[in-house]
Amino acid sequence: MKKEGEIMYQLFTSESVTKGHADKVCDQISDAILDAILSQDKDSRVAVETAVTTNTVVVFGEITTKASINVEEIVRKTIKSIGYDKKEYLFSYDTVEIINRLHEQSPDIAMGVDKEDQGAGDQGLMFGFAKNDNEQLMPLPIALSHELALRLTKVREENIVKGLRPDGKTQVTIAYDENNKPLFIDSVVLSTQHDEDITQEQLHKEIKKNVFDVVLPKELITSDTKYFINPTGRFVIGGPNGDSGLTGRKIIVDTYGGYSRHGGGAFSGKDPSKVDRSAAYMARYLAKNIVASKIAETCEIQLAYAIGVAKPVGVYVDTFNTGKVSDEKILEVILENFDLRPKKIIDYLELKNPIYQKTASYGHFGRTDVLLPWEKTDKVSIFKNLAK
Repeated sequence: MKKEGEIMYQLFTSESVTKGHADKVCDQISDAILDAILSQDKDSRVAVETAVTTNTVVVFGEITTKASINVEEIVRKTIKSIGYDKKEYLFSYDTVEIINRLHEQSPDIAMGVDKEDQGAGDQGLMFGFAKNDNEQLMPLPIALSHELALRLTKVREENIVKGLRPDGKTQVTIAYDENNKPLFIDSVVLSTQHDEDITQEQLHKEIKKNVFDVVLPKELITSDTKYFINPTGRFVIGGPNGDSGLTGRKIIVDTYGGYSRHGGGAFSGKDPSKVDRSAAYMARYLAKNIVASKIAETCEIQLAYAIGVAKPVGVYVDTFNTGKVSDEKILEVILENFDLRPKKIIDYLELKNPIYQKTASYGHFGRTDVLLPWEKTDKVSIFKNLAK
């Protein structure tokens, strides 16, 4: 805890990455394959992993489906859409080598998942979280980090800032008071891949004007707010040529930026029978509706499952002493009003639709650029009644 004048505060930091980051390239390929399969066969079982390095993509995992897809075509189209379209990047959609090692799902797993009362596709624990830092009901550090990453991509794709390449990272540090309310932005970090001929002086000026000044709330900027742009001084080599990538290696970026606990399961490449994905979405849906109802300022929901078993083995609510009613009462209302079996979650949130590639960069929660069913606040009234 630090002290500025008479105000006590502590710092919390979250990061995001652009869609050109090597790990995010993998997430997008895996989810593009998932979407292609679900668009033909909604009952498919999919667990796709992707790995990338210099000029190479490896796709592997388990699939059971009636769909017929062209994996190579999907991979190349996805890489092109990200912006890797020049041979000088040493990872380009038209020259990359693609190794396909997909195979059928294990019958031992399918046995428990495919029965009438659909069981969970795996054991595990998932968390959902909401906090009244902003309209998205997300922790402010990760929300701003995502907005910066999105803006960085926009200025590159629309050539607002010339000479940028697809890879990039952002990071925001927020000062919170002793009641966990945001006070000000302490520091902002942005690293962006760029062409050889752009100077760091030019880059700093353009990023400050076209990214920071557009995204960062002016009321949270102080004279002491620190800005770091390409702090190493150079970022020409990047993406899969600069760093290997793997599906599911950005799980904190995908969720709440470390502000909430995490069960450890990744999302991308998995069909919704995998509770790593569907239960995490449902937990966010519940937490967001609870905070939106204003019966709590912060809420974390944990769901836990056993493989092949439909009902969760554990449901846990924590409002961190911000609730107007007890956590036990909120839990009681959840169990009375929401069926948390995987099939019911899938049906309720319509998770068999091909909606996943757009979640594979810039976070799965708090999105304002796309409509996602778990971000709805249509059950606020159920929780509002508790305050009466």
